Amino acid sequence: MDEDALAEELRHSLGELVRAVRTVDTMPPGEAAVLGFLDRGGPLTTADVARLRGVTHQSAAKSVKDLTAEGLVRGEQHPEDGRKLLLHLTDAGRARLQRERTGRAGVLGAAIRETFDAEEKRRLSESVTLLARLTARLTRG
Repeated sequence: MDEDALAEELRHSLGELVRAVRTVDTMPPGEAAVLGFLDRGGPLTTADVARLRGVTHQSAAKSVKDLTAEGLVRGEQHPEDGRKLLLHLTDAGRARLQRERTGRAGVLGAAIRETFDAEEKRRLSESVTLLARLTARLTRG
């Protein structure tokens, strides 16, 4: 199989896997993404969130508004630009994100246990290392 065909097969398979795992999510994907960005990247503006998600400012602002109303995100005045808010993950937001991640990992872990034998699990583990290297290459640019 050539690299382009492998790339398409990998893209398709990973997309299907992500969609299947996310069926256990209890919140909209956009909101979960915002919580994840805040957890990994620290305080961000709504414009930062929009850029990271690849959505419009208005779409990101709606997610932020909903998350703020639920007490999962809080805003504080930006120290360098008082017109902007810096968004922070609250303890409740961190707990909610952890529940989402735990649910996803549980579904995936159960599927791994039910689907693969010991040798296949070893090979899958090696594949995760390769995928991490590939991801690092793509995110470096």
